[in-house]
Amino acid sequence: MLKKLRLNISSLFGLLLLALSLWAIAHELREYNYHDLFNSLAAIPKSRLSQAVGLTILGYLVMIVYDILSFSYINRSLAWNKIALTNFISSAFSNTIGFALLTGSAIRYRFYSKWKVSTVAIAQVIAFVNFTFWLGMFTLAGFLFLTNPLNIPSQLHLPLTKVRPIGIIFLLFIFGYLVCSFFIKRPLIIRGHEFRFPSLKISLSQITVSSLDWILAAAVLYTVLPSNMHLSYLDFLVIYLLAMFAGILSNVPGGLGVFETVILLILSSKISAAAILASLLAYRGIYYFLPLILATGLLGFFEIRYNRRKVNP
Repeated sequence: MLKKLRLNISSLFGLLLLALSLWAIAHELREYNYHDLFNSLAAIPKSRLSQAVGLTILGYLVMIVYDILSFSYINRSLAWNKIALTNFISSAFSNTIGFALLTGSAIRYRFYSKWKVSTVAIAQVIAFVNFTFWLGMFTLAGFLFLTNPLNIPSQLHLPLTKVRPIGIIFLLFIFGYLVCSFFIKRPLIIRGHEFRFPSLKISLSQITVSSLDWILAAAVLYTVLPSNMHLSYLDFLVIYLLAMFAGILSNVPGGLGVFETVILLILSSKISAAAILASLLAYRGIYYFLPLILATGLLGFFEIRYNRRKVNP
């Protein structure tokens, strides 16, 4: 009953944020029409779009290391091409659709189980990968929120006005994680499940890889933003991390709407909302939908090939 109540509250919170986001986007764009949006989209130089595609490719290659590290953590081995295929498809689906614990996890189970990885090992991989994803966010946001305390838009109706307290909490979490990785060698039993901290080497690798993933993702959007915005990449990275954090907390697939709202609210004072939204559309198309199209094709090819082998062994 309590779990169901928590789920309903979480879903309600996500819907509330989505509604606020849609209202804020409509409010910011009330002075513009569709022609402004299309003109801004067409004004993005092809060279910048090409750079964004290149950064996206590099970003998805970095994500593969998540699963490679996870297999090192559980002391298992698997061919790198199988790990790369599984990671890319699961990352493309979970990034775009959201609900990573459902989408990405289901795909990882589907693929790894075919390659004789045990259910327990797959569960460990899934937990490790999802946890690693957050480590980069906490590390980067912790340092940047502390050194560059951005004001949180009042339209989000959050209890905080600046991001600095969030940064302190994030850094304390990272520090505690590294301390535990160094000192705690024995497994912990939590609700009947065994949990073992990675070695300090693996923990530092998690933080490095995840941070690089976040840096590249932000760079994709930064590349397609208007060049006359006069905003440094580090300053933009703070805004991006705050927007992503709000989007993830919303439970809305891909943070759609919530992410755009934070970006619009903060940057609309520097440049037109239509130009910002055009850049966000380009970013969504390049970083989310292009990989999803490719991943869907690979998933279909894999399923057809696997089913043929079952029929004709």
